[in-house]
Amino acid sequence: MSFFSELGLAEPILRALEAKGYNDPTPIQRQSIPALLEGRDLLGIAQTGTGKTAAFSLPSLHRLAADPKPRAPRSCRMLVLSPTRELAAQIADNMVGYAKFLNMSVMTVFGGVPVGKQISALGRGVDILVATPGRLLDLIEQRALVLDKVEIFVLDEADQMMDLGFIKPLTRIAGLLPRQRQSLFFSATMPDAIAQLGKRFITDPVKVEVAPQATTAARVDQYVTHVDQKEKQALLTITLKKGLESGELESCLVFTRTKHGADKVVRSLVAAGVEAAAIHGNKSQAQRTRALDGFRAGRVPVLVATDIAARGIDVPGVSAVFNFELPNVAEQYVHRIGRTARAGKGGLAISYVAGDERPFLRDIVKLTGVTPAAIALPKDFIEQAAKLPKASAKQLGAEHSDDNRSGGGNRRSRDAERKARGPRRHPGVEVRPRGEGGRGGSGSGGGRGRPQGQGGGQGGGQRQQSRSRPQTTSA
Repeated sequence: MSFFSELGLAEPILRALEAKGYNDPTPIQRQSIPALLEGRDLLGIAQTGTGKTAAFSLPSLHRLAADPKPRAPRSCRMLVLSPTRELAAQIADNMVGYAKFLNMSVMTVFGGVPVGKQISALGRGVDILVATPGRLLDLIEQRALVLDKVEIFVLDEADQMMDLGFIKPLTRIAGLLPRQRQSLFFSATMPDAIAQLGKRFITDPVKVEVAPQATTAARVDQYVTHVDQKEKQALLTITLKKGLESGELESCLVFTRTKHGADKVVRSLVAAGVEAAAIHGNKSQAQRTRALDGFRAGRVPVLVATDIAARGIDVPGVSAVFNFELPNVAEQYVHRIGRTARAGKGGLAISYVAGDERPFLRDIVKLTGVTPAAIALPKDFIEQAAKLPKASAKQLGAEHSDDNRSGGGNRRSRDAERKARGPRRHPGVEVRPRGEGGRGGSGSGGGRGRPQGQGGGQGGGQRQQSRSRPQTTSA
């Protein structure tokens, strides 16, 4: 028996959940669904991985199905805004699954792909539209879409929207929505600026908070290695080679601060025999999709990403997250390491900290209340590093040249999104995955132990000290 039935959801939705193998609602679903079925607005503070997509999708589908209406041309009944393409595609894929036994159409629109097919599809009207802000406004300006029939509006990952400079587009969109609507506002953190933004969209909301703000995943073992910047690549390569070959590591995410840095890391790893791919804003849509699909399927065990991917990559079985460079915004660390320890499994987070990054580490410790355990370089690190093959300058530049050749076809759509956003400090990548990834997948196995390449001089005692963490109610 599904415990979702206790929440009052319609039978076709319960059948879809059963087909997916979902039986027990997560905390955010238990708290949100009853209020949303009543038509209340909602303010949700929740990180990705807590089940919030189902929390807003299930009651919304229930309400739309209970009041069937013909699709109106160039319009939608439900609008979901997402900051990135990968997250938009993920949300839409999950909603398609939840609406499997309903006569509901779900469509995704974002930049980086030709707009003509999107305009044509919108001409027939759609029940549920999942969109990124830039492409949404582009379609509105081309008179391909109107928002006057939106009954349910969802703004997801509001804090990342702010980080990406979407405040002006969101303000414009808010003015185009009908006053009579149900609005749902989700954010992983709730600083004053986000709270003020929320007031533009929601009225007298139910507030749901499923985890203390800025807590790191409770099942993630966190470590730090203090290392010179110039030694980071060798340390990462040695660690990944040994961990992947021994089976201690399976699929790993590596985060860099810059797009150029991500490409350099990939080229160095590949030169040393470690299969890797990069995902960032200079990649074409085809390159980004290929990299993410390879990572999901296990063909590419290492995915190197910039911060924009921290919230959108939902891949089960990520055994470790490596912070090749610490983020200069402490909250981003929480989102990065949240890519591991999914679906009840454990995970590992290792940060490489150069001397000039120590202030960033102090900010992270202050924010999370967790001091990662320090681990030393391998005793024979210098000898191992000297034996690593080096990527040539030509190899290091090839990735950038490929991007220049392949990116021209999408320049117009990228320019439209930049114009809609206005000036911003953090250019981002938007990547389309195949779906949420479901439950299960390959576990982290031995990944909770320290990979061999991290040295052994500070083993068990340090590990036990690192277990102290703040309490969390996150699912």
